[in-house]
Amino acid sequence: MSMNDMSVRDFAEILAAKTSVPGGGGASALVAALGAALGSMVGNFTLGKKKYAEVEPDIIRLMGEAERIRLALLDCIDEDAAAFEPLSKAYGIPKDAPGRDETLEKCLCDAAAAPMKIMELACEAIVLHKEFAEKGSTLMVSDAGTGVVFCWAAMYGAALNVKVNTKLMLDRAHAEEMNKHVDELMEKYWKIADEVYESVYGRLC
Repeated sequence: MSMNDMSVRDFAEILAAKTSVPGGGGASALVAALGAALGSMVGNFTLGKKKYAEVEPDIIRLMGEAERIRLALLDCIDEDAAAFEPLSKAYGIPKDAPGRDETLEKCLCDAAAAPMKIMELACEAIVLHKEFAEKGSTLMVSDAGTGVVFCWAAMYGAALNVKVNTKLMLDRAHAEEMNKHVDELMEKYWKIADEVYESVYGRLC
């Protein structure tokens, strides 16, 4: 069964259990999806208001992008789980078994790819929240701030789940390339997220 079909209670219960999946990657994807959903919420409460007629085309565009990101992130929950299952089995292959290194390397690459995608999508959502906070209804600004915090947290969680896999890769060139991409994303987008949060917080104080 797809994890997208679970109730919130069931997902939280299986996340808390002694099971391989879902884990930090899937949880990060869900948190980022909720963050993107909050952006859409801001948009829905902004559309149709005379006060925001001038920015309505921008809000419609932002909502379309937020919906795309939200759905992609929900798919990532299952993608992350599907990538981790083979990895957990690969760890159990005897160290002297023929082809073990090749199998483990492929599984590590696949397991790192899913949280990398989650991280990239979370970063896209952070940028959307900057505009939602600036152009959306002032009554919903706290939701834009909350949304950016969710995406910010998901970015950090996904980064950890990339690096736990790259750390064990034999292909160090590929591993370092992925690590560099993670570091660049974090350096750029934590600043944007922080700016959005501080701006929202300042407007409410």
